[in-house]
Amino acid sequence: MKKLVLMLAAASMAASVSAQTVAESKTFDNIYVGINGGVATKTTGHKWLSDLDPNAGLRIGRYFTPVFGLAIEGNAYFSNKPWGSTGTVVRATNASLLGTVNLSNWFGGYKGEPRTFEVSALYGLGWMHIFTSNKAFKDATAENRNRMTSKAALDFAFNFGSQKQLQFYIEPSINFAFLGKSHSRNVVATPAGVTYPETSYGYGYKATAQAGQPAYNINNSFVQLNAGLIYKFANSNGTHNFTIVTPRDQAEIDALNAQINELRNRKPEVITKEIVKEVPSVKVKEFTVSDLVFVTFAQGKSNLTREAKAALNNVKEGSHVQVVGTASPEGSKEINDRLSQARADVVANYLKSRGVNIDDATGKGVQGVTSNRLAVVYVK
Repeated sequence: MKKLVLMLAAASMAASVSAQTVAESKTFDNIYVGINGGVATKTTGHKWLSDLDPNAGLRIGRYFTPVFGLAIEGNAYFSNKPWGSTGTVVRATNASLLGTVNLSNWFGGYKGEPRTFEVSALYGLGWMHIFTSNKAFKDATAENRNRMTSKAALDFAFNFGSQKQLQFYIEPSINFAFLGKSHSRNVVATPAGVTYPETSYGYGYKATAQAGQPAYNINNSFVQLNAGLIYKFANSNGTHNFTIVTPRDQAEIDALNAQINELRNRKPEVITKEIVKEVPSVKVKEFTVSDLVFVTFAQGKSNLTREAKAALNNVKEGSHVQVVGTASPEGSKEINDRLSQARADVVANYLKSRGVNIDDATGKGVQGVTSNRLAVVYVK
């Protein structure tokens, strides 16, 4: 338990550091689901490559920061090797709550998207249930077919996909079963006098009369090698991973507010000329303010607000328009390019649904040096 506390404390410190550089997550952001499978065998007293117990499992988790996360994992073990038979197809199930620490992001920092290759550490506690159809075995082990477990593992992961939303990993681990008593490797006799070699706890060990506290006992553990595939769900900002934000001090915020107030007091014709100048690749006519519709977005978002839809509803059916999406300087160029295109697309799709002709919808990434989370609609 002391090891668990120390690991979680260290991970929390790392999490607090990284949390200062990434965009705030909503409740259902950064959630993933995955499947895994592999083989397990006793840590001691086994025969390599012959005493292997296959297993398969499901893992659901959430990253709270690029460093720290939590996952729930359930695995079923299908073979009785290398232990004595319990007479069932599924020998045992184990459900665990795991803390995850991305060591690559902890020591190397998070750069705005996952690395191609990453290493993570996992540790947690679980609960295992042993199944049996043998009545004598069931009676003899009634108190010990459920036990607390502990898992420590390393994930060697490969991230891939257009937004690195998929992850394949190889995971070696060691798993302990806490029986709450001291143990000796022996043959266990049931009350009926029938012996079941190495089946009392499903691990080949029996409890002695000496009681004790749960302990990490190498003789009451098994090693496991699994491979898994994870899918990271899309977040509220359209990405599948954390995005970096640029910290801004109060002086910068005050300067931006002053600039906004200054723009409000300027003539519309001047604003129009600056917008056209800022997006030189778009061929447009001489516009007036009435020819332009501005749609604003929240940081990192590409969804239309009620106010944005109200503004777009002023574009007449049958009109021809060009849409230009932009992003603010926060985040990497790749993320901002995708985000600005997503903003242009969502505006274009909404207008198209209202009978407006879309001549072009282009994401221009970051335009200028100030926050400009916009989509500009040019009505021809």
